[in-house]
Amino acid sequence: MCTKSAAFLCIIIVSCNAMLLGHCLGPGDFQAVLDVDGQELQVAAKYYILPAAPGGGNGGGGLGLASRDRRCPFYVMQESHEQSNGLPVRFLPVNYKADANVSLSSDLNIVFHAATICVQSTGWKVGSVDEITGRRYVKSGGLTGHPGVNTVSNWFKFEKNENGDGYKIVFCPSVCSFCKVVCGNVGVFDENGKKWLGLSDGDPLIVMFKMA
Repeated sequence: MCTKSAAFLCIIIVSCNAMLLGHCLGPGDFQAVLDVDGQELQVAAKYYILPAAPGGGNGGGGLGLASRDRRCPFYVMQESHEQSNGLPVRFLPVNYKADANVSLSSDLNIVFHAATICVQSTGWKVGSVDEITGRRYVKSGGLTGHPGVNTVSNWFKFEKNENGDGYKIVFCPSVCSFCKVVCGNVGVFDENGKKWLGLSDGDPLIVMFKMA
Protein backbone atom coordinates (compact mmCIF):
# COMPACT_ATOMS: atom_id res chain seq x y z
CA MET A 1 0.00 0.00 0.00
CA CYS A 2 1.27 3.48 -0.81
CA THR A 3 1.68 5.97 2.01
CA LYS A 4 0.00 9.35 1.67
CA SER A 5 3.31 11.10 1.08
CA ALA A 6 4.15 8.72 -1.75
CA ALA A 7 0.69 8.40 -3.26
CA PHE A 8 1.44 10.69 -6.21
CA LEU A 9 4.24 8.31 -7.17
CA CYS A 10 1.86 5.39 -7.53
CA ILE A 11 -0.20 6.66 -10.39
CA ILE A 12 1.81 6.27 -13.59
CA ILE A 13 3.79 3.36 -14.96
CA VAL A 14 7.53 2.70 -14.70
CA SER A 15 8.96 1.41 -17.93
CA CYS A 16 12.28 0.97 -19.66
CA ASN A 17 11.81 3.80 -22.14
CA ALA A 18 14.17 3.49 -25.10
CA MET A 19 14.35 7.26 -25.54
CA LEU A 20 15.40 7.72 -21.91
CA LEU A 21 17.59 4.73 -21.28
CA GLY A 22 18.86 3.94 -24.76
CA HIS A 23 18.91 0.28 -23.80
CA CYS A 24 18.13 -2.00 -20.87
CA LEU A 25 20.92 -3.92 -19.24
CA GLY A 26 20.13 -7.41 -18.05
CA PRO A 27 20.92 -8.66 -14.54
CA GLY A 28 24.24 -10.10 -15.64
CA ASP A 29 25.36 -7.05 -17.59
CA PHE A 30 27.77 -4.49 -16.19
CA GLN A 31 29.04 -1.40 -17.93
CA ALA A 32 31.04 1.00 -15.79
CA VAL A 33 30.56 4.75 -15.79
CA LEU A 34 33.90 6.47 -16.47
CA ASP A 35 35.34 9.78 -15.28
CA VAL A 36 37.18 12.34 -17.43
CA ASP A 37 40.41 10.34 -17.02
CA GLY A 38 38.82 7.12 -18.25
CA GLN A 39 38.72 5.59 -14.76
CA GLU A 40 35.67 3.79 -13.39
CA LEU A 41 33.62 5.82 -10.91
CA GLN A 42 34.29 4.63 -7.36
CA VAL A 43 31.50 4.50 -4.81
CA ALA A 44 33.63 5.82 -1.93
CA ALA A 45 35.14 8.72 -3.89
CA LYS A 46 33.93 12.31 -4.39
CA TYR A 47 33.35 13.81 -7.84
CA TYR A 48 32.30 17.02 -9.51
CA ILE A 49 29.47 16.71 -12.02
CA LEU A 50 30.42 18.98 -14.92
CA PRO A 51 28.85 19.74 -18.31
CA ALA A 52 30.37 17.50 -20.98
CA ALA A 53 30.50 20.39 -23.46
CA PRO A 54 32.03 23.77 -22.52
CA GLY A 55 29.31 25.65 -20.69
CA GLY A 56 27.01 22.67 -21.10
CA GLY A 57 25.65 24.36 -24.21
CA ASN A 58 24.08 27.00 -21.97
CA GLY A 59 27.03 28.85 -20.45
CA GLY A 60 27.06 27.07 -17.10
CA GLY A 61 29.51 25.21 -14.88
CA GLY A 62 29.26 22.46 -12.27
CA LEU A 63 26.34 21.67 -9.98
CA GLY A 64 25.51 23.06 -6.56
CA LEU A 65 22.67 23.94 -4.18
CA ALA A 66 20.69 27.16 -3.75
CA SER A 67 17.42 28.30 -2.23
CA ARG A 68 14.70 28.90 -4.78
CA ASP A 69 11.33 30.17 -3.55
CA ARG A 70 11.87 29.71 0.19
CA ARG A 71 14.74 29.22 2.61
CA CYS A 72 14.51 25.40 2.63
CA PRO A 73 14.77 22.98 0.96
CA PHE A 74 17.67 23.79 -1.32
CA TYR A 75 17.36 22.99 -5.01
CA VAL A 76 19.99 21.52 -7.33
CA MET A 77 21.29 24.15 -9.73
CA GLN A 78 24.00 24.67 -12.32
CA GLU A 79 26.61 27.31 -11.52
CA SER A 80 26.50 30.32 -13.84
CA HIS A 81 30.28 30.50 -14.33
CA GLU A 82 31.87 27.88 -16.56
CA GLN A 83 35.02 27.87 -14.43
CA SER A 84 33.13 26.80 -11.29
CA ASN A 85 33.26 23.08 -10.43
CA GLY A 86 30.31 23.40 -8.06
CA LEU A 87 30.01 21.09 -5.04
CA PRO A 88 31.43 17.54 -4.88
CA VAL A 89 29.03 14.59 -4.77
CA ARG A 90 29.12 10.92 -3.86
CA PHE A 91 27.25 8.12 -5.61
CA LEU A 92 25.58 5.41 -3.52
CA PRO A 93 24.25 2.49 -5.61
CA VAL A 94 21.23 0.52 -4.49
CA ASN A 95 23.49 -2.46 -3.77
CA TYR A 96 25.97 -0.40 -1.81
CA LYS A 97 29.52 -1.68 -1.37
CA ALA A 98 32.31 0.73 -0.44
CA ASP A 99 34.76 -0.82 -2.91
CA ALA A 100 32.28 -1.08 -5.78
CA ASN A 101 32.08 0.82 -9.06
CA VAL A 102 29.16 2.76 -10.50
CA SER A 103 27.48 1.09 -13.47
CA LEU A 104 25.20 2.30 -16.24
CA SER A 105 21.45 1.92 -15.79
CA SER A 106 21.74 1.10 -12.08
CA ASP A 107 19.71 2.85 -9.39
CA LEU A 108 21.77 5.13 -7.17
CA ASN A 109 21.51 8.03 -4.75
CA ILE A 110 23.40 11.23 -5.53
CA VAL A 111 24.51 13.14 -2.42
CA PHE A 112 26.33 16.46 -2.18
CA HIS A 113 29.34 16.32 0.14
CA ALA A 114 28.44 19.64 1.76
CA ALA A 115 26.54 21.20 4.64
CA THR A 116 23.65 23.67 4.36
CA ILE A 117 21.55 25.73 6.75
CA CYS A 118 18.69 23.31 6.15
CA VAL A 119 18.53 20.50 8.69
CA GLN A 120 18.08 17.76 6.12
CA SER A 121 19.94 15.44 3.79
CA THR A 122 21.84 16.84 0.82
CA GLY A 123 20.75 13.81 -1.20
CA TRP A 124 18.93 14.48 -4.46
CA LYS A 125 15.23 13.85 -4.94
CA VAL A 126 12.65 14.70 -7.58
CA GLY A 127 9.93 16.93 -6.20
CA SER A 128 6.25 16.89 -7.03
CA VAL A 129 4.84 19.14 -9.76
CA ASP A 130 5.39 22.81 -8.91
CA GLU A 131 2.05 24.62 -8.63
CA ILE A 132 3.32 27.73 -10.42
CA THR A 133 5.61 26.44 -13.17
CA GLY A 134 4.18 22.94 -13.66
CA ARG A 135 7.73 21.58 -13.54
CA ARG A 136 9.34 18.91 -11.38
CA TYR A 137 12.61 20.13 -9.91
CA VAL A 138 15.51 18.21 -8.38
CA LYS A 139 16.05 19.31 -4.79
CA SER A 140 17.76 18.28 -1.56
CA GLY A 141 16.22 16.21 1.21
CA GLY A 142 16.46 12.79 -0.45
CA LEU A 143 17.14 9.98 2.00
CA THR A 144 19.83 7.47 1.06
CA GLY A 145 19.30 3.73 0.90
CA HIS A 146 16.10 1.94 1.96
CA PRO A 147 14.86 1.28 -1.61
CA GLY A 148 11.08 1.12 -1.84
CA VAL A 149 7.92 3.16 -2.12
CA ASN A 150 8.94 5.75 0.49
CA THR A 151 12.23 6.59 -1.25
CA VAL A 152 11.33 6.06 -4.91
CA SER A 153 11.78 9.76 -5.75
CA ASN A 154 15.41 9.65 -4.55
CA TRP A 155 16.90 7.25 -7.12
CA PHE A 156 18.64 8.21 -10.36
CA LYS A 157 20.57 6.45 -13.13
CA PHE A 158 23.38 7.35 -15.52
CA GLU A 159 23.00 6.54 -19.21
CA LYS A 160 25.36 7.13 -22.12
CA ASN A 161 24.48 10.03 -24.35
CA GLU A 162 23.30 8.73 -27.73
CA ASN A 163 26.18 10.58 -29.39
CA GLY A 164 28.65 8.81 -27.11
CA ASP A 165 29.87 12.06 -25.56
CA GLY A 166 29.18 12.16 -21.84
CA TYR A 167 26.27 10.87 -19.78
CA LYS A 168 22.64 11.70 -19.08
CA ILE A 169 21.16 11.77 -15.59
CA VAL A 170 17.89 9.86 -15.76
CA PHE A 171 15.03 9.54 -13.30
CA CYS A 172 13.43 6.15 -13.91
CA PRO A 173 13.71 4.18 -10.65
CA SER A 174 13.27 0.43 -10.53
CA VAL A 175 13.54 0.06 -6.74
CA CYS A 176 9.80 -0.45 -6.25
CA SER A 177 8.12 -3.10 -8.41
CA PHE A 178 4.56 -1.84 -7.88
CA CYS A 179 5.23 1.92 -7.90
CA LYS A 180 4.26 3.83 -11.01
CA VAL A 181 6.32 6.92 -11.69
CA VAL A 182 6.95 9.36 -14.52
CA CYS A 183 10.36 8.73 -16.04
CA GLY A 184 12.38 11.60 -17.46
CA ASN A 185 15.78 12.99 -18.33
CA VAL A 186 17.27 15.62 -16.04
CA GLY A 187 17.67 18.92 -17.86
CA VAL A 188 18.18 22.58 -16.99
CA PHE A 189 15.50 25.26 -16.64
CA ASP A 190 16.67 28.87 -17.06
CA GLU A 191 14.57 31.01 -14.73
CA ASN A 192 15.40 34.62 -13.83
CA GLY A 193 19.13 34.18 -14.27
CA LYS A 194 19.25 30.86 -12.38
CA LYS A 195 19.72 27.39 -13.86
CA TRP A 196 17.65 24.79 -12.00
CA LEU A 197 17.77 21.03 -12.61
CA GLY A 198 14.52 19.19 -13.22
CA LEU A 199 12.75 16.63 -15.38
CA SER A 200 12.71 18.05 -18.88
CA ASP A 201 11.00 17.22 -22.17
CA GLY A 202 13.74 19.16 -23.93
CA ASP A 203 17.45 18.51 -24.23
CA PRO A 204 18.96 16.62 -21.28
CA LEU A 205 21.98 17.96 -19.44
CA ILE A 206 24.97 15.98 -20.71
CA VAL A 207 27.60 15.60 -18.01
CA MET A 208 31.02 14.21 -17.21
CA PHE A 209 32.63 13.36 -13.88
CA LYS A 210 35.85 14.75 -12.44
CA MET A 211 37.37 13.40 -9.22
CA ALA A 212 37.35 16.04 -6.48
